[in-house]
Amino acid sequence: MQLTPEEQAMLRGDKGAAVQEAIQFQIEVGSFFEAKRFVPITHAHVMGDIEVMGDGGLEHLRSMDEKHAKCSVPTSSNAQCMHFHEDARFHQDEQEQTKEREILSRYKTMRIASTDSCIPYQQVYQPKLGEHVAWGDTGTVIYANSVLGARTNFEAGKASFAAAITGRTPEYGFHLDEKRAGSLLVDLQARMEDFADWGALGKIVGHPHQDYFAVPVFDGFHRMPSSDELKHLGASLASYGSMAMFHMVGVTPEAQTRDTAFQGHKPQESMIVTDADIQAIYDGYRYKDAAANIVVFSGPQLSLFEMQSLAELFEGRKVATGMAAVVTTNHMVYSDAKRLGYVDTLEKAGVTIMQGVCFYILQRLSKIREENGWTNLISNSGKLVNTITAHRFNTVLRRTRDCVEIACTGRLA
Repeated sequence: MQLTPEEQAMLRGDKGAAVQEAIQFQIEVGSFFEAKRFVPITHAHVMGDIEVMGDGGLEHLRSMDEKHAKCSVPTSSNAQCMHFHEDARFHQDEQEQTKEREILSRYKTMRIASTDSCIPYQQVYQPKLGEHVAWGDTGTVIYANSVLGARTNFEAGKASFAAAITGRTPEYGFHLDEKRAGSLLVDLQARMEDFADWGALGKIVGHPHQDYFAVPVFDGFHRMPSSDELKHLGASLASYGSMAMFHMVGVTPEAQTRDTAFQGHKPQESMIVTDADIQAIYDGYRYKDAAANIVVFSGPQLSLFEMQSLAELFEGRKVATGMAAVVTTNHMVYSDAKRLGYVDTLEKAGVTIMQGVCFYILQRLSKIREENGWTNLISNSGKLVNTITAHRFNTVLRRTRDCVEIACTGRLA
């Protein structure tokens, strides 16, 4: 890799042992991906909860902190795996709680803002068109690349911390113009009336095209989707297809026309998605007989407007016996939702609200499922019903209003 004088100084150790170690690792990553140089970044978003990083990752964090590592650019943190609550249904190991608190403490000394958010693009930082960042969560990355036109790869774990410390990242993948060209044309003819429809779309497109560098281009949809709708689409594409970018003609900034989205090339493949295709996804899920089930609104965390809508749907109702209902959001959204009365409405209905976490990375989740006897997990999140199957839930994707109805009646419809 071609290093600038400043980067050569980092490599020599002139800026401290932590910076030297970080850029050494980044050079290895860059060389692997045949990057020619580094690009400066303006923001980093790190992943570092104990469930994801494990003891090895914690040791690395301790080492960097003890070498006086400091983030050189504004840096936020992804969702954590612990809510630090007293709800007996979600009991977490005390030893692991101690480790999680240590992680948050070391964040502070390293100048990492503990936002505990998997939706930083909605509350924390919105990079501009062409801006290079280093983000470490798949859902955040695909949103940044696609909806905002910023540039980032999946910078998970050690890579995201290294980028935060050095203020740069290797220039490969989606930092390059040519990797951002569309490859797959999707003629979107479905009406898309619920967040779950967008998750189903992500499954339809992502599951048969599992390729990090595949970039679907959606055309034919004649309405401006909301931020939350695009959030659910991106998270689902990243989950089912490991995709890091999509275009939507007339909507996303690098797709003013179909031709610009494909950078003048022809699509490698084309497909059509109709209402019948979306319905077929819902019809493909089957319930299992069970005495206890759970409805979860998570993956990604909920925005303020999602909290508002759910409060309206749960107003005056109660979660049924044998059912549990959970919502996850970040601290900023929770604070406003509390002030606006949404939290009180949801909690009065029996909904559990978790702050700063995403449900599928909760610590000891498989044991939590067993202890509560939960069999079916119903959600309006396409991403969640895919990723959480590792914890042996039988998952069912349903539209938002249907999820609320199931939670309040106990009838699996």
